[in-house]
Amino acid sequence: MKISIVQNDIKWGEPETNRQSFESLIRKAEKSDVYVLPEMFSTGFATNPAGLAETDGGSLKWMQALACELDAAICGSVAVGECAENGMVYYNRFYFVKPDGSYAYYDKHHLFTYGGEHKAFVKGGERVVVEFRGVKFLLQICYDLRFPVFVRNNEEEKYDVLIYVASWPVTRINVWNTLVHARAIENQCYVVAVNRVGEDANCTYNGSSVIVDAYGRNVAECPLSEAAVAAADVDMERLMSFRRKFPVLEDAD
Repeated sequence: MKISIVQNDIKWGEPETNRQSFESLIRKAEKSDVYVLPEMFSTGFATNPAGLAETDGGSLKWMQALACELDAAICGSVAVGECAENGMVYYNRFYFVKPDGSYAYYDKHHLFTYGGEHKAFVKGGERVVVEFRGVKFLLQICYDLRFPVFVRNNEEEKYDVLIYVASWPVTRINVWNTLVHARAIENQCYVVAVNRVGEDANCTYNGSSVIVDAYGRNVAECPLSEAAVAAADVDMERLMSFRRKFPVLEDAD
């Protein structure tokens, strides 16, 4: 299976412009089975989502159409607003969309309290593992990266690829680089970590998007601070062989 990481700048609050920009990058890239976009790829990362979060399903419909056309999965997170009894509620929602239009989603569990995300968004409660073309993916978003217990690989809910989509600022990028590799090593899995580039009103982003194998080695990476696509093959036979020969997961607490 081939996975592409799509690193791009994001125009604040312009979903259609951003979708077109990501689609242009995807269409110019080599054919993949899965394309991964950053956190809140359609709007930029917002802690005050009122008036900005999508309520019409526009990005989901776009993902479904593109996935069908390319015969590939498209995934990334979107700020979503839904009507509830007491008014609008908001989610930082990671969609994994398959070519047949079906999809799974994960609502961000660890909301970024330092930035106030918890004040406006509803916290997700459960891990979500998606199987696609024989590979199992665990879906995660940005700040989730700091919480290893939540993503611990285990026999009951084992996965092969851990995906992080993010808006992770350059001021803390050393933390990103360290933890991405740690999650791959400790969980004996591939980690697909996609971050944005560019600027918003609060932060600057340099990307550092990467695919890491279970040995903690980079197998694909995007150039810093540039819109780019990079791809790598997930070698399931090699991953399973490594797990059999060095059964770390069987010894976990």
